Amino acid sequence: MMALIEKKKLLEKISPPLDPLLCSQLLDEFISAEKRFIQRDWEPAELDGGQFCEILARLLYHQDSGTLSQSKGFDECCKYLESDQVKHSIHPRHDAIHLVRVLRTVYKFRSQRGAVHISPTYSPNHMDSKLVIECVRWAMNETLRIFWQGDRDVVAKAIRELLQFDVPCVGVFSDALLVQRTDLSSEEEILVLLHFAGEEGFSRTELGKAARRAPSTVTNALQKLTASNSRQVFQLGNGRYRLTDLGSKRVREHLSSKLLLG
Repeated sequence: MMALIEKKKLLEKISPPLDPLLCSQLLDEFISAEKRFIQRDWEPAELDGGQFCEILARLLYHQDSGTLSQSKGFDECCKYLESDQVKHSIHPRHDAIHLVRVLRTVYKFRSQRGAVHISPTYSPNHMDSKLVIECVRWAMNETLRIFWQGDRDVVAKAIRELLQFDVPCVGVFSDALLVQRTDLSSEEEILVLLHFAGEEGFSRTELGKAARRAPSTVTNALQKLTASNSRQVFQLGNGRYRLTDLGSKRVREHLSSKLLLG
């Protein structure tokens, strides 16, 4: 069974040319920022965004200058990338300039915002974190676009799957999947599994094995989710099932807390 694109696979495609240690740190920060945002942990999401910016600035500096530094300051890296007085290796130059502008915005923004609440349930931290995470996603995807080594269709798929988020409640044990929550309805479990499956989707047999429910229960859940009044799951021409945009919306808006282990 295939799941959403994994860190190891991403590293293999962008390192080289990117430094493996910095690249691994970048992906760790990206994944951490995504997880914290899903969990509505607003302030740490902003902090992770700043650390992501620092690491990506060092990666870009290395690619542009040829000099590797694990500790060079964020502003120093950005100034080199912006300078018209030095030789640059990233071409076209506007690729690096666009990235630096976004990184500077995130880095400065998250360090200057206060925690003044506008209501008991909605705060600037929520809104700020949403801005930060969208900028981080864009920067991560742009980095893949520029430095990916291999098939462009594959990088396009990787970028689309990075826009989805991790599914901690789905465990992989050897070749078997297990939803490690016991409070999901059959429909919810199918949605969680198909979110985990990404664009490839799952066959009816794979869903049956992973859901560990009676065959009739899985069939009934799929019928409801694919029905014309739901349309949250779609059956592809090859017989596999995958989430529709409506299905993904339901997962994001109503099941995000249930993707966690609990």
